[in-house]
Amino acid sequence: MSRHQQREGTGRPGQPPHPAADVPATGAARPTRRTVLAATAGLTAALAVQGTGTAQAASRHDDRSLRALISRMTLQEKVGQLFVMRVYGHSATDPDQADIDANLEEIGVRTAAELIEKYHVGGIIYFAWAHNTRDPQQIADLSNGIQKAALAQPRGLPLLIATDQEHGIVCRIGKPATLFPGAMAIGAGGSTADARTLGRISGAELRAMGVNQDYSPDADVNVNPANPVIGVRSFGADPDAVARMVAAQVKGYQGSGVAATAKHFPGHGDTAVDSHTGFPVITHTREQWETLDAVPFRAAIKAGIDSIMTAHLQFPALDPSGDPATLSRPILTGILREELGYDGVVITDSLGMEGVRTKYGDDRVPVLALKAGVDQLLNPPSLDVAFHAVLDAVRSGELTEARLDESILRILRLKARLGLFDDPYTTRADVTRTVGTEAHLRTADALAERTTTLLVNKGNLLPLSRRSHQRILVVGADPDSPSGTTGPTTGVLAAALNELGFTATALPTGTAPSAAVTDQAVAAARDADAVVVATYNVTAGSAQQTLVERLAATGRPVIAVAVRNPYDVAQLPAATAVLAAYSWTDVEVRAAARVVAGRVSPRGTVPVPVQRADDPEQTLYPIGYGLSYRRH
Repeated sequence: MSRHQQREGTGRPGQPPHPAADVPATGAARPTRRTVLAATAGLTAALAVQGTGTAQAASRHDDRSLRALISRMTLQEKVGQLFVMRVYGHSATDPDQADIDANLEEIGVRTAAELIEKYHVGGIIYFAWAHNTRDPQQIADLSNGIQKAALAQPRGLPLLIATDQEHGIVCRIGKPATLFPGAMAIGAGGSTADARTLGRISGAELRAMGVNQDYSPDADVNVNPANPVIGVRSFGADPDAVARMVAAQVKGYQGSGVAATAKHFPGHGDTAVDSHTGFPVITHTREQWETLDAVPFRAAIKAGIDSIMTAHLQFPALDPSGDPATLSRPILTGILREELGYDGVVITDSLGMEGVRTKYGDDRVPVLALKAGVDQLLNPPSLDVAFHAVLDAVRSGELTEARLDESILRILRLKARLGLFDDPYTTRADVTRTVGTEAHLRTADALAERTTTLLVNKGNLLPLSRRSHQRILVVGADPDSPSGTTGPTTGVLAAALNELGFTATALPTGTAPSAAVTDQAVAAARDADAVVVATYNVTAGSAQQTLVERLAATGRPVIAVAVRNPYDVAQLPAATAVLAAYSWTDVEVRAAARVVAGRVSPRGTVPVPVQRADDPEQTLYPIGYGLSYRRH
C-alpha cells in the first residue's frame, strides 16, 4: 500500500493496521447482524443552530458576488478548486529535503506553495506522517504560509485547511494540543454537553493553528463488533444516542469557526471489511437504513453541518448498480441532496483507498464522483491524473462547466461562512492563548473521568486499596500511540498508578504475547499484589486471553483495562475486574488509573451491546450497562 493510501484509524500510510485489528480470529464466535440490529433499533430528532459570527462573515459574500468571482475563474482554476490534497513538509516554502523529494515523487512539485500555484487546489489536508504537524506554532506558520501562497495567486482564493482530528484513536495533531477521549468514550459518558465542549475546545485550538475544517464527527452507527475501521470511532450502536452526540459536536466545532464533517455517508457502521484495503458491502434494507444509518446524518443536517464525507462501500438497497456510494448519483444526489435536503459541501473520503479504486481506474473515479454529486475530491493517488481527467471531461462534454460551478459555489460559500475571505490568517499569539491551555487540559481530564466504564468487579475488588494491593504489575498491549501522545500504554498506566501512591512496574507483553513472554509475566506476577492488563481486541483462543487466564491462575487479582473495544470483556471471564477505556491515548488511560485507585467513581456505561462469547445470540451487557462505587 503506497503512502497516499492513508488509514484513518492507524498510523503512517504504507504500514499495516494496528496489531490485532477488530476482526475476530478464525472460528471465533461473534454477534450476528440480526442480534445487534435488534438491540439498537430507534429513531431520533436533534436540532441545532450555527454560530452567528460565521453567518455575519458569509453575509458580506452573498451568492451574487461569489458567482461573479466564479465567472472570472479559468477552467484550470475551477478544476483545482475541487481538490483537497496532501503535501509533505512543515513549511509552505522551505520544507526539509526529504519532504521535497516525497513531494516531487508523488505530486511533481517541491512545496505546498508550488502545489497551489500549479494546481490551484481549493484545500490541503494535514497529516502527522507528512510532517505537517510538529507543534502548534509550526502548524500555524504552515497554515499562514499556505494562505499567503493562495492569496498571491491571480484569483486570491483562501484555502480550506483540513485534518482528521476525531480524538481518541484518530488524532493528527498531538501534544501540547489538548487531546480528548474518542467518540465511543463520549458515547459512554452520555453527555451531549461534553460532546459539545469537546467540539468547542478542539475547534478553537484547530482554528488557532489555522485549520478551518475538521473531518469529524463520525456519524456511523457501529452495530458490527467486527468492524475493522469504525469501532470506537463511533459514538455507539443506538442511532438516537449517536444522533444527539453528532449534533452536539457539530454545534461545538462550528461555534468555534471550524467546519465540521459528518462521515461516512450513507453509513459505515455495519462492515467487516476495511474500505482502505477492500470494498465493503452494507446489506441493510432501505427500512433499516432509514431507522439506523440515516438518523445521525439527518441530525447533522438539522444542526447545520458544513460538510459531509462519503463512504467507499456498496449499499445495494440504496443503489443496486454495485458502485461505491462515493460514485453513486442515486445515493449522493437522489438521497442526500434531494430526499434529505442537504445543500452543503460533499467531500469524498480519500481517493487513494481501495474501496473506491476496485471497480474503476484512477482517471475515472474523480469524474464519476463529480457526476454523482460530490464537491470536493480528497487526496487522489495521482493529482496530475485526477486533475487532467476532470479537465478532459469538461472539454469533452462529459461534465459541464456549469456542473463545476455548482460545486465551486458551495465550496466558496463555506469559505465565506468561515470568514476566510476577510482574514484567513492566525497569529502566534492566538496559538499561545488557545492551544493546550491548563483550563483545556483540565477539562479533557474531567471529561475522560466521566467515560471510563466498569463492567466486572468480582468481590468488590475495586477500588484498589494501597494497604492490601500496594505492589502492582502492569502488563499488556502497547499499540502504536496516536499522533503526539506519550505512550506506551503500559508505561502510562504504571506511571499514573505510581502518582496515585501505588508501586507499579510496567512489563509490556504486546497484542500477541509469546509463551516465553507470558511465562515472564506470570513469574513477575508472583511478586505483585495485583496485576493490571491492558487488552486490545481480544479474541477467543488468543494469546491475550491465555495471558489473562494464566495470570489469574497465580491467585493474584487481575484487572483488565480494554484499551480499544469494550467487546474484550466477553473474552475475559478469568479477570477479577474489567474496565473499558475505549482508547489507549494518555487522557483515557490516566482516567482509568484514577478509577482503579478510587480517586473517581466509574460513571460510564457501554454505548454498544456486548454479546456472550459462547452464544453471540445472547446479550452479556446491554447498552447502558455499567457498575460504579464510591470514591475513596
